[in-house]
Amino acid sequence: MIGFVRGILDTITEDCAILDVNGVGYNVHISSDTVSKLPGIGEEVKLYTYTSVREDAIWLYGFLNRKDLEIFKKCITVSGIGPKGALSILSVMDADSLRYAISAGDKKAISKAPGIGPKMAERLILELKDKITFDDALIDREISATAAGTNAFAMDSPEKKEAVEALVALGYGQTESLKAVNSIQGIETMDSGAILKAALKKMF
Repeated sequence: MIGFVRGILDTITEDCAILDVNGVGYNVHISSDTVSKLPGIGEEVKLYTYTSVREDAIWLYGFLNRKDLEIFKKCITVSGIGPKGALSILSVMDADSLRYAISAGDKKAISKAPGIGPKMAERLILELKDKITFDDALIDREISATAAGTNAFAMDSPEKKEAVEALVALGYGQTESLKAVNSIQGIETMDSGAILKAALKKMF
């Protein structure tokens, strides 16, 4: 299996990138989100890859970071969702947003992906909910805060969870509620009421 390819970006299409690796062109399938984040033609790029082997073809699926690749690999373990379906999902939301949606049970957000209906989105949530928890959806911010030298708020904070539940009760989507709470600065000193007020400001 090819773990990654690093080369000069030769061509970009709607769902593919061709990388020139020492004179060999690797055709790598990518999401729309990845397309929007690629460097310019002629520049070097590294894509972490998943190799799909079929009777009639071998396909490479590429991602700019490992977390996108890992969530992609989780998605294709779901019955009925193959590599193309997983890539479709990651074309309408990035890895973090998908983790938020799964942990929040937000099938509406996931079913926005072309070819992924509500039933398929619900199946994905059911099959991955035990593999991607609420805490997983918050982990990147905690790691980023620690790396930046700030105090990371405990990921199992009941105040955070209470604030998210309150936002959902007010009619906000579960995914956007998680994102709003997760974006608050100085949250470690707040109670659930203060977190709720700060999150509501971000909704407008």
